[in-house]
Parts: sequence; structure tokens; C-alpha cells
Amino acid sequence: MRGKRTSLVHLIYFSRLALSSEPQLRTSQIGDITRQAQKKNEFSVITSFLMIDQNFAAQVIEGERNLVHETFNRITEDQRHRDVLICEWREIPKREFVNSFKVVVRGPASEPHFAKANLMPAFQRGTPKASAILGLASALQVDAMSKQGIDHLFI
Repeated sequence: MRGKRTSLVHLIYFSRLALSSEPQLRTSQIGDITRQAQKKNEFSVITSFLMIDQNFAAQVIEGERNLVHETFNRITEDQRHRDVLICEWREIPKREFVNSFKVVVRGPASEPHFAKANLMPAFQRGTPKASAILGLASALQVDAMSKQGIDHLFI
């Protein structure tokens, strides 16, 4: 017997970012990305988690197949992303992320999670594993929610 097909998918990709090295401008650029993505994702009922480590980005995008495809096409056409590569595209039984768009930039608060994931060598080689990206995103989401006093997700 075949499993029931779903139109709910997740896509995991990574890219090189073309952002300023000047801290204030870079923060402003990440803010612009956040505002634009939040609005578009809410409209499309997309959930996503973006992680930024130096000049690399990795993101998990979840939603209905066609809408995830449209979202990914916008990302590949965005001049702030270069060398965009899909690590995984598959059907999922349910969403794992709760925010329409969440971004975490590697910094003092998130350093333990980024260090444990140790994705930088794989980013530099162009070979990050989807499971490592998903694991980092999940750990960062749990950490953020626990800081808000939320200890369990009902998705």
C-alpha cells in the first residue's frame, strides 16, 4: 500500500550572501530581507527559518509545494544570494517551524549552536548536509522558544 501523498514540502538550501561587511549596513540589509520575507511568507502561508553564518545563508522553507517553489524562485533571483544550492526537497507530514520567517545570525547568543553544528567547513566546500542544517534550525528554534518560556510545540 502506498503512503498518502501530501502537498506539504520542505526545501533546504544554502547560498553565499552578497551583503555589506560594514556592520550597520549589514544589519540594515538583514532587516530588509526579514521585512520582505515576513510579508511574502505570511501571504503564502510559508514557514521558514534562515540562518546566517558570516557570508553564508542556510534556510528551511515549509509550505504547499507550489508556494515553496515560487518562494525559492524569488530567492534564486535575489541579487543578495549567489551560488544557491538545494540540499533537500521532500514531502513532509507536518511543519516543524512555527514562524512565517525567523532569522538567526551567528553571534554570541547563538554561538554554541552554530559551533556544535560546525557547518562552516561544509559551506566553504559547498557540501552542507540537509540534516545538519535542519538540526541547527531546530536547535535554534527550541532555544528561542525556551527563552520565551515555551517548552513544547503543538504543530
